[in-house]
Amino acid sequence: MTDVPQRPRAHPRLDAAARAHLGGAFRRSGADYDAIRPSYPAGVVDFLLPAGARAAVDLGAGTGLFTALLAGRGLAVTAVDPSGAMLEVLHEALPAVRTVRAPGERTGLPEGVADLVTAAQAWHWIDPVAGTAEAARLLGGTRVAEPVLGIVSNQLDTSVPWVHRLSRIMHAGDVHPPRRPPAVGEPFAAPEGRWWHWTQPITPEGLHGLMATRSYHLRAGEAVRERMRANLDWYLLEHLGHAPGEVLALPYVTSAWRCVLRAPGGGGR
Repeated sequence: MTDVPQRPRAHPRLDAAARAHLGGAFRRSGADYDAIRPSYPAGVVDFLLPAGARAAVDLGAGTGLFTALLAGRGLAVTAVDPSGAMLEVLHEALPAVRTVRAPGERTGLPEGVADLVTAAQAWHWIDPVAGTAEAARLLGGTRVAEPVLGIVSNQLDTSVPWVHRLSRIMHAGDVHPPRRPPAVGEPFAAPEGRWWHWTQPITPEGLHGLMATRSYHLRAGEAVRERMRANLDWYLLEHLGHAPGEVLALPYVTSAWRCVLRAPGGGGR
C-alpha cells in the first residue's frame, strides 16, 4: 500500500468528454445503487425549500434518493436523469413522480415549471454553465419570492484519516472540500452553504457493495476489480482488524448550497 495523497483543495474539474465517459457507467446500474447508497439528512430540504414552493425539478435524480424527500413534502416533483435504468427504479418506488429521461443541461421541460431545482450528488456530472442556464430557465416566472437552485452532495468524511484512505482504495472520488462553493454563475446570487456530519451503519460486505456502485469500479475490467476487492479486504479485515459482518459507523458529510435566482436586473427578488 502506498501513502495516501493529500486531500485536494478544489472540486474536481470534468470536461464534457470526461462527464460522458465516467457518467455513462451509471446507465447500466440502478437497483444496486439504490440498495447501498445512503439518503440525505431531512434538514437539507428544510434549508433549500423556498416559502410557498409547490413544484420541484430534481436534476440527475438517479434512483430517487433525494426525489423521495422532495415528494414527501407534498411537492409536485419532476425527476430528470439520462439513465433509463436509474429512472426505472425511481418509478417503481415513486410512481406518482413524473420522470424525464434527459441530461440536466437540456431537460426539455417548459420554462418556469419549478419553484425549486435540485441536483443531489449530480452537479459534477452537469456542465456548470449550461446547467446554471437551464436551472434559471426552469425557475423563471415562478411565483415564489425566492426561487432556489439547490446543490447537494453526500461524501465520505475524508477529514477522518481511516476514511480518507478508504476513499482512495475504493476510488470513491470523495476527496474534494465540502465547504468549497460549487460553480454557479449568473443569474444566481452567491451560494449559501450548510453542512451535516453523520454516520451510516455498514458492514465490510456493504462497503464492497458501495465500492461496486462507484463509476471507477463500474468501468474497470475484472482484473482491476479483483485487485480493488483484495485491497479493500486487506484494509478492513487485516489492517483495521474488523470482522466479516461487523457493523461499522461510516462517517459522511453532506453539503447543501442554496442559490437564489436574482430578479431581472440583478437586484434579487
